Amino acid sequence: MTSATTAPTSGTGKSGDGYHHGDLPNALRRAAVEVIEERGAGGFSLREVARRAGVSHTAPAHHFGDMKGLLTSVAEEGFAALHVASEAAISTTDDPVEQLTALGQAYVRMATTNRGHCEVMFRTDIVDTDDPELQSCGLEAYDVLHRVVQQMIDDEHLSADVDEVAWLCWSTMQGLVQLAPKISLIAQLRGGEAPEVDELIARFTTLMVDGIRNAA
Repeated sequence: MTSATTAPTSGTGKSGDGYHHGDLPNALRRAAVEVIEERGAGGFSLREVARRAGVSHTAPAHHFGDMKGLLTSVAEEGFAALHVASEAAISTTDDPVEQLTALGQAYVRMATTNRGHCEVMFRTDIVDTDDPELQSCGLEAYDVLHRVVQQMIDDEHLSADVDEVAWLCWSTMQGLVQLAPKISLIAQLRGGEAPEVDELIARFTTLMVDGIRNAA
């Protein structure tokens, strides 16, 4: 499989708005993301990806093997982007609690601006979970959160399990990605103002950290 970060070595030249020599795998990934964002993973097809990329219907299979191969590559690209965003988020402070807030904000921002990637990143039924590159990209993204949680536990001498805390943080942010529009609607229906997502993340982080401190 051609990974999200590996430059392809072959391709058919094409000028104008289409792909050019050496860029076909990236063009296919971009087209795949467009299809997912518009139709969802359930409406995904290699033929539609090929049509949008302006290539023959056999081109996606030639580069990625099958639909699962292309979706796996899209997921790899998503995890790689999440890793970069996470590292950038924690670089602004050395305080692990502040880093947790920054990580949550970066995660939600990435998920809402890269919906096509995020729809497949955690779908074990449509990607190849045994793919080494996917596993590596996923672990690199997770390890940023793991390091921050470990630092918080060490700094405060807590007895909490680092993976359990990391899973709690990740699950909370993933839930917020799904529920943020509903939270805003409920607030408005109750006569209040829709909360800012970044503020919610800061409050949720405080609640989680306080709970962990009390439980540890």
